[in-house]
Amino acid sequence: MKKVLATALAIGATSLMVGCTATNAMSQKSQVTPENKTSTPSVLLNVTSDNAQVQLMSMVLTMQSAQQGADTRVLLCGPAGDMALRDAPASATTGQPPKNMSPQGLMKMVMKNTDTKVEVCAIYLPGKGVDQSVLIDGVTVADPAEIGALMVDGKTQVVSF
Repeated sequence: MKKVLATALAIGATSLMVGCTATNAMSQKSQVTPENKTSTPSVLLNVTSDNAQVQLMSMVLTMQSAQQGADTRVLLCGPAGDMALRDAPASATTGQPPKNMSPQGLMKMVMKNTDTKVEVCAIYLPGKGVDQSVLIDGVTVADPAEIGALMVDGKTQVVSF
């Protein structure tokens, strides 16, 4: 019993010393070569609302996030997918106060002025019985596997409107 206890204590002490040595080496390394890498934040904005103000605000926040350095991606599902239609409903194309900007108009501006990728849900077009030709230029159909990977990536903020 004493032999087992002595062996366990020796292993514990050795592990502690190795851990302290590794920690000391890591702290010395960080002093010699500081790592100032900051990862680019990733934001996935999932828009489903049919409300024009909610859609517009989602685009306002997408633009703000992109301008502040985030890697932004917009997923339009359900009624919000209508924002991406060439023949969009008036709710997506009518200007809203205070700047008379429409949800679709600001979405187009976001796409033009940032690297934001805008996509409709994979089931949106089949659900409407149409194909990708009805979408405005630059909007594509989302790959569920890609979106799923983004959602489980710990660096991605998922925001829903």
